[in-house]
Amino acid sequence: MSKRYTSEFKRDAVALVRSSGRNVTEVARELGVSPEGLRGWVKQAKADRGEGAPGALTTAEKEELQRLRRENREQQQTIEILKKAATFFAKETMK
Repeated sequence: MSKRYTSEFKRDAVALVRSSGRNVTEVARELGVSPEGLRGWVKQAKADRGEGAPGALTTAEKEELQRLRRENREQQQTIEILKKAATFFAKETMK
């Protein structure tokens, strides 16, 4: 199970990497986090500043995409329920 860190902790960890002149592995060891995780936070912070790779999503864009996917999933479920209800009531009216 992965440990959850607050956005403040992540922000401070990224700031430490940027300002300390030390590499990600050293800072990660000092903070007790995985180097891969810290690398990901640094990469995401770059994207949020508009310095990420082409096509990299910002945190806000990722959150919006997640929200839209959840809404889409809920709407698809609602559509399936309505289709079944329509079929049921169509059969009832034919009797």
